[in-house]
Amino acid sequence: MDSLSGNGQSPAASSGLSVLLIDDNASIAESIALALRLGRHRIDCASGPEEALSRLAATRYDVILLDMNYAANRTDGAEGLALLARILSDDPGAAVVVITAHSGVRIAVEAMRAGARDFIMKPWRNADLLARIAAAAAPRAVTATAPVAAEPARLLGDSPVIERLRALIRRIGPTEAGVVVTGPAGSGRGLAAAALHAASPHAATAMPVIDLRDDAAWGLLDNPAPTFLLRHPDRLGEVAQARLLARIAPATRCIAIADSAAGILPALARRIATVEIAVPPLATRAGDALLLARHFARIAAVRYARPIPRFTPAAEARILSGPWADEVRGLGAAVERAILLGEGDTIDAALLAPDPVVAVAESPAARFDLDENERAVIEAALREHRHNVSHAAAALGLSRGALYRRMARHGL
Repeated sequence: MDSLSGNGQSPAASSGLSVLLIDDNASIAESIALALRLGRHRIDCASGPEEALSRLAATRYDVILLDMNYAANRTDGAEGLALLARILSDDPGAAVVVITAHSGVRIAVEAMRAGARDFIMKPWRNADLLARIAAAAAPRAVTATAPVAAEPARLLGDSPVIERLRALIRRIGPTEAGVVVTGPAGSGRGLAAAALHAASPHAATAMPVIDLRDDAAWGLLDNPAPTFLLRHPDRLGEVAQARLLARIAPATRCIAIADSAAGILPALARRIATVEIAVPPLATRAGDALLLARHFARIAAVRYARPIPRFTPAAEARILSGPWADEVRGLGAAVERAILLGEGDTIDAALLAPDPVVAVAESPAARFDLDENERAVIEAALREHRHNVSHAAAALGLSRGALYRRMARHGL
């Protein structure tokens, strides 16, 4: 399945609740974590919005504890309110409890109006903290006001194009309209389809996935379901598309994934493609590639019991310069491979090359082709290694001579 974010879902604790704490104050995080663990709850901590959204994209939590300020000297709660809005737009049923100081009663009230379940004042009593967390989690298990999807379906990214995509999903998801999701393979079409279903009234019911290229999969159409995910209807011939239209039950909603909506004949399009939602290619998503790379690194580090690495400046420039074969999915694969091949707690540009074996010698198939954006990558590597050409060349997977020639070509 196409993916904008990997799924590193952690198992829930054998007893108690799973809690995500979002707080940049290490001392407060340690105190709350200790109290929750003594209460037999499982807790993960995130130091800010980016890490929090990354964890929420991989794991479903029973309760989210949300501090309201992160940047130095900020006390207005704007950062926390913005993150609260983002969390609830992705999952209206999320149980969020905000944390604020006594001077922040106004912020707490505003957060409650925006959808938070409760608030906790600093300093807190542990018994009160545990009681409020339990109370916040209770509605999800008893009378949740919003459907709960089986897995998170969060589209990570801060670029304008991905925010427009999220807004369109929020608008169309709750309807019964047929939707076709288009875009490059690997860009996140499957996750966008899952987010549409998660925003629908049928989110609590599984959405069967039917690859229409597989004749055996067509039998799933005979099983009642409120929503079907149809993959590749645009690759069917005219007769097969007519047969598909005849087999879709009148009350069934269809979400389709296609390379192009133009390949769907008008009669079928009226039924399954009332709206087209195009997932943007990674190259149009501004700085999202680096945010996604850090997300993939966190997931892979947990999966393989490795320390969560940082990317060197040259690696960051390589990530941002692209292009990435297979889009976001290809970037995720490159980061996962780098985690496995790397040593220590850093990832350099050479580890992100498509070849699994480091090759320092110059060759027609060098470690990676820096493409039209290679100047930015070379400059970052030179800065990182204080203009030591030998070290920069090794980091980039090039011979010293090859790097000199590229530098000359770009006037460096």
